[in-house]
Amino acid sequence: MFFHAGCLRSLLWTGCRRMGNLTSSHPRGLSSTACLQYVQDVVSQNCVVIFSKTTCPYCKMAKNVFNEIGATYKVIELDEHNDGRSLQEALAQMTGARTVPRVFVNGHCIGGGSDTKQLHQQGKLVPLIEQCASCCAATGSEGSGARQFEAAK
Repeated sequence: MFFHAGCLRSLLWTGCRRMGNLTSSHPRGLSSTACLQYVQDVVSQNCVVIFSKTTCPYCKMAKNVFNEIGATYKVIELDEHNDGRSLQEALAQMTGARTVPRVFVNGHCIGGGSDTKQLHQQGKLVPLIEQCASCCAATGSEGSGARQFEAAK
């Protein structure tokens, strides 16, 4: 029981530290509609997008998977973004999950860090990225997975 209580206390403290503005909102913050639009725009303009927090181990896991396979990805660090909390709420509305990371490939949410790692281990992640390579190459978007992507064998 002591271990569990210690974890809970640590988890609560870490959450407050990461999202220092939990009790106050940014005066010029984006509306919920604007946040939804921002997420949709970023996801539609990039082959691979990771909505992340800098200290999250599952976020690091997801980034490491894409680094291993040589895919370029766009990262939005929610704990460093002025509207991070609102963006996380928008992601929850869109995907049904508030947790990070929220990983999108070819416009579709594939889940979090464990989901991304599992798809890669099953050999399903690279084909998903290859499907969007042609659309990303045509747009030339920064952070797209098309350029610099080489499937590691």
